[in-house]
Amino acid sequence: MKIRLIIMNFLQFFVWGAWMMTLGHYGFVEKQWNGAEFGLVFSTMGFASLIMPTLFGIIADKWKANYVYAILHLLFGITMCFLPLIDAPIPFFWVLFVAMSFYMPTIGLNNSIGFGLLKNEGKDPTTYFPPIRVWGTIGFIAAMWITNVFTKEWGFGMSIKVSFIISAIFAFVLSLFSFFFLPVLDGKKEKSAQTKKTFAQKLGLEAFILFKQKKMALFFLFSLFLGGALQLTNAYGDSFLQDATVFPKGELINNFSTIILSISQISETLFILAIPFFMKRFGIKNVMLFSMIAWVLRFGLFGIAQNSIPGFIFIIASCIIYGMAFDFFNISGALFVEKNTDSKIQSSAQGVFMLMTNGVGAVIGNIVAGLVIAKWFEDPVTHVKDWQGIWFTFSAYALVIAILFVIFFKYKHVKEEVADFRH
Repeated sequence: MKIRLIIMNFLQFFVWGAWMMTLGHYGFVEKQWNGAEFGLVFSTMGFASLIMPTLFGIIADKWKANYVYAILHLLFGITMCFLPLIDAPIPFFWVLFVAMSFYMPTIGLNNSIGFGLLKNEGKDPTTYFPPIRVWGTIGFIAAMWITNVFTKEWGFGMSIKVSFIISAIFAFVLSLFSFFFLPVLDGKKEKSAQTKKTFAQKLGLEAFILFKQKKMALFFLFSLFLGGALQLTNAYGDSFLQDATVFPKGELINNFSTIILSISQISETLFILAIPFFMKRFGIKNVMLFSMIAWVLRFGLFGIAQNSIPGFIFIIASCIIYGMAFDFFNISGALFVEKNTDSKIQSSAQGVFMLMTNGVGAVIGNIVAGLVIAKWFEDPVTHVKDWQGIWFTFSAYALVIAILFVIFFKYKHVKEEVADFRH
């Protein structure tokens, strides 16, 4: 079973990593979209995260989860095949939105299927699932490397649109794998053992009562603000490294841009291992603050980067710090929610946390970032971008959030809260 779950997690994030990091280069360079147009396109993941995971989660609870999972990946793969045929940003937005509406629910289903199958074998998911989930990150990295090989001049030199086809092919493979090689998880069998829930409860709406608490309202507000920054380097990183006005064509940075960015995902796996130490030593609030400071450095180091070798050093440093920036807030935030909410609504509260970060925050962040770039940091005719101004603006944004967080978010570290913290 462990091998099958490793394959599932590997493929789950492979189909995402194959195209997401290069989408910016595809939009800016190959299609010549402006910042506002690309910001709207990249926001599709946020829009799809607002409601689709919950709706398909309800369907999976009532039917066979792995079949729902397989069908969603099949539909995702079919939709991705249409993207290379579209040039205009608005039609591209709608097709990608449909694809993301099929894909984003599968992230949660991937976890629930893994938990369910491990429980069926009498294994504790908290112990056995994290080492399996790491293979998802490995899959994401592998996809970035393969895309780099197919699209860079030293490799096959294909159009970046081939990344959509690579993603579709592996989505089809995952769909077939889920249909034929994963044991069936039948939601109906467990329905009788569950208390009947209202539709509002299924949607997690009861957790919104937490906004009446000042502490929780502030936390969700900062989650929204920081969520606006979480995908910015994923959206613009490859375009930045491919820009000949910053890094002349033919440099190592151009030819290996996607592989260089994969250091960020490698960093994630290392910093995840370090989280228990930081959590126990510094507490939940400080770990969240470390994440915000790391975002300041993540953007700022990109802004400092210049041509040739010195720039390369700063880029590598930025990629290394990404692991702290991304994972420290996500994991410490999830733990904060768990420790400060009633057990009856903990799952719903976690859903609200993800909604504010990856849903509302990501949508607002990507759209606003695109508009800011188009208005102040992009030539309307040539589309040449002031990347240093872009990254320093993002860095300043993260710094303001960090300062406000220190001032307004009052939360005292209690060692007992994290004494037994494990991945």
